[in-house]
Amino acid sequence: MAGLYFHIPFCRQKCHYCNFYSLATRKYRNEIFEGLLKELELQQNYLGKEKLDTIYFGGGTPSLYEPEIIDELVKKAVEIFGVNDNPEITLEANPDDISPQWLEKLSNTYVNRLSIGVQSFHDDDLKYLNRNHSGNEALNAIELAKKFGFNNLSIDLIYGIPTLTEDAWKQNLNLVSQLEVSHISAYALTVEPGTALDQLIRKGKFKATDDGDAHKHFDIIVEHLIRQGYEHYEISNFAHPGKYARHNTSYWTGEKYLGLGPSAHSFDKVSRQWNVSNIKAYLDGVAIGKLNFDKEFLTKNQKINEYIMTSLRTIWGMDLIKVEKDFGHDYMTEIKTQAAKYLQSGRLEFADQKLMLTQQGKFYADGIASDLFFEDE
Repeated sequence: MAGLYFHIPFCRQKCHYCNFYSLATRKYRNEIFEGLLKELELQQNYLGKEKLDTIYFGGGTPSLYEPEIIDELVKKAVEIFGVNDNPEITLEANPDDISPQWLEKLSNTYVNRLSIGVQSFHDDDLKYLNRNHSGNEALNAIELAKKFGFNNLSIDLIYGIPTLTEDAWKQNLNLVSQLEVSHISAYALTVEPGTALDQLIRKGKFKATDDGDAHKHFDIIVEHLIRQGYEHYEISNFAHPGKYARHNTSYWTGEKYLGLGPSAHSFDKVSRQWNVSNIKAYLDGVAIGKLNFDKEFLTKNQKINEYIMTSLRTIWGMDLIKVEKDFGHDYMTEIKTQAAKYLQSGRLEFADQKLMLTQQGKFYADGIASDLFFEDE
């Protein structure tokens, strides 16, 4: 049940809110492709003997590469690691990259799932975010993808944008329902320090975000999509039955995964490592067969904290029987004690020996989880 992630660190232009490692340049694109092929070979033992269940191309903007390039990377990965039956192979794409010609080529590759970065169907929102497409282009991209057989389709949406009214947000969600998109990832706009958006807000050039608006938008999307038959299986993710994102679900359930490319993270259940966030340094390391990465071996407290964080975000909740089995009785007792105030306030609920966030608690998931964390001495 292992996963493989390729980080493609290129974009046509940087979105104002983005803090992922990516560059708006064409330089090094061929070198990164060759580097990823080489890193596959260098990391061939990382997953042990586990075959791949999922492959995910993220970024950055993987759709900047021609489908033939993507397919070569997939074929090399399958050759090295092997693959389980019916693998999920996802490619992130921006609407402005999606054309009939591109989709025709992509339909002849291993890729069987598309994740389209829509963010909004309203041009005012897209301008605020510095996206490189229009609302109509986003709509056309979804319709084209389905026309070419990509029915296992996910789209990203952002809420809490200062330009996004409640009516406009509802219009976005109505379009999603009408288009019968099977999976939606929806994220509150977060102003990360050092991003262009952070600077623009500090200088008074852009309106600041409002947590109250984001909270309203969150309640609206949950109510709307559940009414339309979607399952709210993770804080930021909604899907038709049977259409959960298998790759991302493996992160939340603690499966092994290998990340390739600059800044990509890997996890083998014992340690976590992350490649250098610099294209030149990454390529220099790959060239001499010595990968440039940092690594940490997880302590017991770090492992339980990761389980608390990821499990509470999901529909399955935190299994206290598992906590006792994997970490010990004292950990389970402490979690119960710390969770009591959230059970009383109605932000957590307890059933079948599992702690789960209520609808009221979901918007505060990160804060609740961190309050349950254990500190290393």
